Amino acid sequence: MHNHRASETVGSQKSACIAARGSETVGLNVFLPQSTFLGRLRHFIDIIDPSTLFVTESRLRECIKLLDDFKQGNLPPGITDHQLWEAQKVKQAIIHPDTGEKIFMPFRMSGKSIEQVVGLLLPNQTLASTVFWQWLNQSHNACVNYANRNATKPTPTSKFIQGYVGAVTSAVSIAVGLNVLIEKSSKFNPATRLFIQRFIPFPAVASANICNVALMRHNELSEGIDVLDSKGNVVGSSRIAAKHALIETALTRVALPLPIFVLPPIIMAFLEKLPLMQAHRRMMLPVHSLVCLAVFGLSLPLAISLFPQMSEIEASHLEPEIAMATDCKVLTYNKGL
Repeated sequence: MHNHRASETVGSQKSACIAARGSETVGLNVFLPQSTFLGRLRHFIDIIDPSTLFVTESRLRECIKLLDDFKQGNLPPGITDHQLWEAQKVKQAIIHPDTGEKIFMPFRMSGKSIEQVVGLLLPNQTLASTVFWQWLNQSHNACVNYANRNATKPTPTSKFIQGYVGAVTSAVSIAVGLNVLIEKSSKFNPATRLFIQRFIPFPAVASANICNVALMRHNELSEGIDVLDSKGNVVGSSRIAAKHALIETALTRVALPLPIFVLPPIIMAFLEKLPLMQAHRRMMLPVHSLVCLAVFGLSLPLAISLFPQMSEIEASHLEPEIAMATDCKVLTYNKGL
């Protein structure tokens, strides 16, 4: 299972499936290439499907066997495209593409913790609650970044600890510093100050997310990551590809919290003026939480769809020794999620 990264990408698997089985496609499972944003969005909606968190071990083994049978041309009779693509969905949501091992359930992309995002957006937070929610959010992010990294090279435990401490420290420091600054400001009236405070978590989380990715995956910059040819063979280990992978991942982490921290305050500012909400003030917190959950559900697949997980890079843009080691003009690498 360790040498299956390129041959089992979503695009190649689905293309082969369509080619092998002709017009026997299932309506909703139309193949969309990963080179398009829409294709990646459709793919990552599958990857973050919460139902994959409850897949049993026997069901996972069944899916892996079905895909292996398909690769070897030994499919049992009666297997449909829908069954194959469901198996692919299950495998890609659970199995790391580099190691072939299961990703620990809470740290899969389908297990991205929504409750932490809601906590970061709760109104009227105290200093203690701000520190707590920032710590909880970045602790989870550190584990998600580590679990979904490019794992073609081993990462020392010291790098994990360094990334964790750096991310948590930056998030808490920025969030607390900005909140204290606003509290001491005399330029705003209480209503304006409260409104601005709701936006404060975004720069804190965005900057902390960048630090989190950079520190958690810094080992990739020094060691490089494997780049693969069209047949899935490792051509070499590239620091340039690692830099591209980290930049792309960091950009998704900046894009992810943007709608989460911008849209709910705007929506709530409108809803709070409605007579119904003013008459039932106790509804404010539940409605606010529901708004946050809805926006999060939309922003996660949109953010991680900005770049393909198996990214491509021209060989001529990599280290000379790698470019000279292959006839392929375009190589691929696992960007990570």
